[in-house]
Amino acid sequence: MKPEENKFADVPLRVKTWIYIILICALGVSHPLVMKIFVSWISFQSFFEFLRLFKINSNRIIPSLCVGIAQFFLLYFFTIENYFIYGAILSVIVLLYFFLLKTPLKLLYGVFTALLVCLFTFPHLSFIRDTVSGLNSIIFIVVVTELNDVFQYLMGKFFGKHKITPKISPNKTLEGFIGGVFLTIILSNILGFFLLKTDILVNTILGTILGISGFIGDIFMSYLKRKTNIKDTGTLLPGHGGLLDRMDSLIFNAPIFFWILSLLVKS
Repeated sequence: MKPEENKFADVPLRVKTWIYIILICALGVSHPLVMKIFVSWISFQSFFEFLRLFKINSNRIIPSLCVGIAQFFLLYFFTIENYFIYGAILSVIVLLYFFLLKTPLKLLYGVFTALLVCLFTFPHLSFIRDTVSGLNSIIFIVVVTELNDVFQYLMGKFFGKHKITPKISPNKTLEGFIGGVFLTIILSNILGFFLLKTDILVNTILGTILGISGFIGDIFMSYLKRKTNIKDTGTLLPGHGGLLDRMDSLIFNAPIFFWILSLLVKS
């Protein structure tokens, strides 16, 4: 019984941290302006963790603050189209900053990856909040994405036997992935019916896509951590690691859901 007990040793701490995450997220999505501040903070913290991940030893706070503050003003003052234009300009400026610090080319690729995620992926959360059904939509994507993580984690703990990505993320199993996606489809249908007012076909497609792309986002971050020999991106969230360790499933889910939502609104 001892190995089984050890399998679930981290569950109480993870659950406790989850309670704090839920409370902070509830506050963060409560109003469009607060959401912009919340997303900008996410980008600041994530960019800082990316710099740590890629072992960039120059001052990490200043460029991270610049990314977070600049992003807030871009989200507040500009439309989506203009956001991407000025976001690209900001990215060039940040890359130039690290280039002038004589950052090795390999690490510049890391900074570029960080900018893509922080400036062009996470802002979609704010774009979702600004849509007509913004509050319902942001609740849907966050709850479905994060519980998909929980489902895959628990299914893997209970039934996992076959490793799906042993060299990248040894704890991921085929049973955890399939069971997690199945439960995510069910959750998507329940939440979609009440929050998005969409039918069973749309909800099933959403659940399937978000379950799979959430898994891919998780594997993407695991790959980066494996390449840089770092277990967690930070220590902000006890039992989970850094913010990026918790946000990784939204890297692809946020933009995918936003553009699917845009198509649903048009149709």
